[in-house]
Amino acid sequence: MSVLEKILTKTSRRARYIQGDISHFMGVDKNYYARARGSRILAYHGICQAEPTTFNTLFITAQTFEEHLSYYKRYFNLVSMDDYYLQRFSKTKFNICLTFDDGFANNYVYALPLLNKYQVPATFFVTAASAAGYDILWNDMLSIAGKYGPAVLTFKDQSYHKNNYRQYIDAEGISLNAKLRKRGFSDKAELMRLLDKLCPFREKKQHQDYWLQMTADQIKKVASSPYVTVGSHGYYHNDLAGITRAEAAKELAQSKQYLENLTGKAVNSIAFPYGSYNQAVIDAAKACGYTRLLATDYNQPKDGADAAMRERLTINPFISTPNQMYANVRGTY
Repeated sequence: MSVLEKILTKTSRRARYIQGDISHFMGVDKNYYARARGSRILAYHGICQAEPTTFNTLFITAQTFEEHLSYYKRYFNLVSMDDYYLQRFSKTKFNICLTFDDGFANNYVYALPLLNKYQVPATFFVTAASAAGYDILWNDMLSIAGKYGPAVLTFKDQSYHKNNYRQYIDAEGISLNAKLRKRGFSDKAELMRLLDKLCPFREKKQHQDYWLQMTADQIKKVASSPYVTVGSHGYYHNDLAGITRAEAAKELAQSKQYLENLTGKAVNSIAFPYGSYNQAVIDAAKACGYTRLLATDYNQPKDGADAAMRERLTINPFISTPNQMYANVRGTY
């Protein structure tokens, strides 16, 4: 896409959002929701009290999430993951299925009480990081290092410097994050040990909401809610399509076993970390007993013909609640 095309696309999107807010102010959006038909699975991540984009662009505030729930209850039909796959949909309303990725403790602290309050079903896709002895995901620690870490980072005899987006990149402009995504967890664990020494982020208690993982006890309590189903998000939050087939298969099986032993319930769904998958990952997941495979976008159109596969729309923290509702129906921003 050329620079001009990017500018025009951004301008068009901004104009659409302005129009969306005006339509909400005038009450026109109610008619839009009333006419909407179809279904969408939505992907939430972190919920915090304030400043949701402090470390990444996957968080929204608890206040915004409650606004979303209020809209869903008024204008949409909310369905569980079971209902979605069985296509138990309303024919008179647009159908919404909520999911949460990454297993943040903030999902337990902020999201769960609101789901209980509004009696809304959701699926929490969690990792087994706590079982592996970690209270933070490797990519979240790297994001924190982008804010609090040194200007230059040396890892495995390779130097990385921060760019304008607070990413560590090498001399060729390749990010450390991109490199590690294609490696197994041992390298990531080594980096985490290094960053723990260089970035005293644990001393900043006010930032815990942005990185802390759920404990095993919290996962059990989440699973006991009548409104929440627990699914897998990998064992270590590895890119399953980036690591070897054997590593991916092992991680898929370990995650399922851990969560089933912990919750005492069957775990038949997985949301691929980063939305990343390939045919080998699909085959390995099915072989483990996963019957519901959640991506972000399909790699290719034919993937939509697989009864186990579903796409999701990731929530956007930069737009208003009315515009998020419009996007939920359109399926695009």
